[in-house]
Amino acid sequence: MPLVPTAEIVDAAAREGRGVGAFNVLNLEYAEAHVIGAERAGKPVIIQMTENCARHHGSIVPLGSAMLAIARASSVPVSVHLDHATDPELVQQAVELGFTSIMFDASKLEYAENAGRTAEVTARCHDQGVYVEAELGEIGGKGGAHAPGVLTDPDEAAQFVKETGVDALAVAVGSQHSMRERSRALDLPRITAIRDRLEVPLVLHGSSGVPDDEIGRAIEAGMTKVNIATHLNGVFTRGLREYLESEPASIEVKHYLTAARDALADEITRLLGVVHA
Repeated sequence: MPLVPTAEIVDAAAREGRGVGAFNVLNLEYAEAHVIGAERAGKPVIIQMTENCARHHGSIVPLGSAMLAIARASSVPVSVHLDHATDPELVQQAVELGFTSIMFDASKLEYAENAGRTAEVTARCHDQGVYVEAELGEIGGKGGAHAPGVLTDPDEAAQFVKETGVDALAVAVGSQHSMRERSRALDLPRITAIRDRLEVPLVLHGSSGVPDDEIGRAIEAGMTKVNIATHLNGVFTRGLREYLESEPASIEVKHYLTAARDALADEITRLLGVVHA
């Protein structure tokens, strides 16, 4: 199945009370692993690049183009998403490249400025047929836009969606970015309260620190899109290290990258079973 709109994946899952896996891409092997894992699971997937990753590679174009090509060749529905973009110019580059959705993150700003800037970006993206996610409340773990802050207020979330016209909303409900231990408990009643006030799907950022069973409870409470990044970095790195430990004389880059990619694909298949259960 070719590249599909993000709305096709996320909105269908929200209507059916299911979750959707959204997995960060850092290099070509990540993108390949995410789609291989999704094909094995027979489930749709969202592959996403962050603004930081685009800067690391010097441009969104090389890796973004590869992600789109891999998505188009997939046998399961795949959408390609720009995550945590703070630069409207980068958002436009993603749209022009062919990304099917973007997340504009002005959550570090005061409410009025967040809503105003988000509304402007959303209007431009909608004019070009692109799905928009935003964030209200601050999810701890990285500093800057992710500095620890207040949890999302349900009434304020409803007002924010009304003012901005966004298609999905990332909410702060107790998760935290960059966690290496999967031990975080979420504010499940808050998720349900927000879901009951909104007509758009909810997004859980910082899911690497959330255990499988808690992710399942969050989906039951009303969460739809589940973003995972740091946990996948650990899986990829362990796969690479295990290969080099078993083959210490190896200098074959494609061999150890294949081992890391295979380990990651296996975990993607498993995680999709968790979020789609």
